[in-house]
Amino acid sequence: MRSQRGSSMPLILAFMAIILLLVAVVVDASAAYLARQRLDELADGAALQGADLGAQGSDAYDGGLADGDLAISRAEAEQAVRSYLWAVDAHADHPGLRAVVRVDGDRVVVELVAPVDLPLRLPGAPDSPTVRSVGSAVVDPAE
Repeated sequence: MRSQRGSSMPLILAFMAIILLLVAVVVDASAAYLARQRLDELADGAALQGADLGAQGSDAYDGGLADGDLAISRAEAEQAVRSYLWAVDAHADHPGLRAVVRVDGDRVVVELVAPVDLPLRLPGAPDSPTVRSVGSAVVDPAE
């Protein structure tokens, strides 16, 4: 009779490899999720600042509020967003951060894209992964 000894070793090694791969995926996914959460906070804060100071910069508050929606100056909103990101030191926390500011009617939309430093390198993963976040804000004096 042949001995069955040692035949479980390949099975144990395969399960170990699968478990290690799953741990690596969870660790990298968690790191990317947390980086995106931090970027979400920045995008929301920047959009609020852009909407508020973009409306103020358009002289909407001078002499009291007029009837109708506030006009938002795109240039002033973009400047307010850039100032906000500088003030909170966003580029130190997210090296390579890129910001795009749009004004859609009465809404300021801020899109932030930053590279994310994943703790583990998985086979087939992108060489320089990025996270993206979009925040928007509206200034409505009636509400």
